[in-house]
Amino acid sequence: MKSLHSGSRWIFRLSTYGIFFIVVFFLGIYGIGFLLDLDESSSFFGNLGMMLLIYLVLAIILGEIYARLAYQFWKYDFTTTELKIEKGIIWKAYKSIPYQRVQNVEIHRGIMARIFGFSTVAIHTAGYAAPRRGFGGGAEGNLPAVSIEDGEKIRKFLMGKIGKRGSGF
Repeated sequence: MKSLHSGSRWIFRLSTYGIFFIVVFFLGIYGIGFLLDLDESSSFFGNLGMMLLIYLVLAIILGEIYARLAYQFWKYDFTTTELKIEKGIIWKAYKSIPYQRVQNVEIHRGIMARIFGFSTVAIHTAGYAAPRRGFGGGAEGNLPAVSIEDGEKIRKFLMGKIGKRGSGF
């Protein structure tokens, strides 16, 4: 099975930081304040600075751990009949997408992808309806970071499968 482009670690890091800072921010500040046992005689800005520093260090450490593990456990493979995707750190997810169901293949290169040299490939299939959330939303198959060359090869390969299937009337 193939791994994602090494630049995908940045996607995983940034998503972890986003979740960590937005969702856990309010709980984290109160939790760290409780652990430091702040009292009223302490300087407010000194305590706040200490809490934010600890919080930032924890976010960076957890983001890096998640990015490395997510990268390590995200694999894909093209067999003779289907695309297989395997992902997940704690809860594993296995997906098989038969080539007969593929309807369209999209390639997206956002700002991060252009900086780090990778593409995101979304594989749309017949009969799959999922809520659209950003690029690749509604796509059954999503490869978040493959090299630019591999992205083009994947698109050409899958579009060739579609072309052979639809050539007869």
